[in-house]
Amino acid sequence: MDERLPTPLYHQIYLILRDKILSTDYEVDTVLPSEQETARRFGVSRITARRALDELAAAGLVVRERGRGTRVTYRPPSAPVRASIEGLIENLLAMGLKTEVSLLEFDYVDAPEGAARALQCEMGQRVQRAVRIRHLEGEPFSHLTTLVPEDIGRSYSRDDLASKPLLTLLERCGVVVSGAEQTISATLADTEVAPILGVEVGSPLLKIDRIVCDQDDRPVEYITGLYRPDLYKYRMTLSRVQNDGTKAWSPTG
Repeated sequence: MDERLPTPLYHQIYLILRDKILSTDYEVDTVLPSEQETARRFGVSRITARRALDELAAAGLVVRERGRGTRVTYRPPSAPVRASIEGLIENLLAMGLKTEVSLLEFDYVDAPEGAARALQCEMGQRVQRAVRIRHLEGEPFSHLTTLVPEDIGRSYSRDDLASKPLLTLLERCGVVVSGAEQTISATLADTEVAPILGVEVGSPLLKIDRIVCDQDDRPVEYITGLYRPDLYKYRMTLSRVQNDGTKAWSPTG
């Protein structure tokens, strides 16, 4: 706990407990520590501990019953979405077929600097831009912003993108996807993304920037994905290999 932060202590405790619930460290029907135990654990007053537990109840994550304590009611989706480095393109297509999507934006814009660099086009050149939300069992888990060269984007409609995976649409118009380059990092949910994904402003998100190329190494898609870490996991298989006389971990595949 840090009293120097602008966030009240009770809300700091709420965020810690909420993350434990969302990550299933505290599973459904688990009884949380009492107000007194919570106060002792975090070094705060009982009133502060009570406010934190009340906030969990207000968020629908727990139920508080007199004489029975605070019980977790949050039940996560049956399994989080998992992706891996191996078979990247196939995994992306499978994810598009297994999850539901909501299309928030679909228009044509002038390519900003970052997108122009990724798509290897002139800054200001027209590109098709879309913003989509993917859901797993009705729960939003990813916020996706895609930019595609205009000549490719004109081959599909807003309705197409709302009902089919983008990779399927690319292949339908004759694009042969051969590979992708991506960067994985972390970021915080801002005031625009947080309510869409159902998280608090400032919550940690997994960020993936990906450039998809065709068989001629032409970039055909630039995507930035923001993922809820409680509903999306990224897996990498490593092997211990010999390199210049020393052993090091190396991705398999």
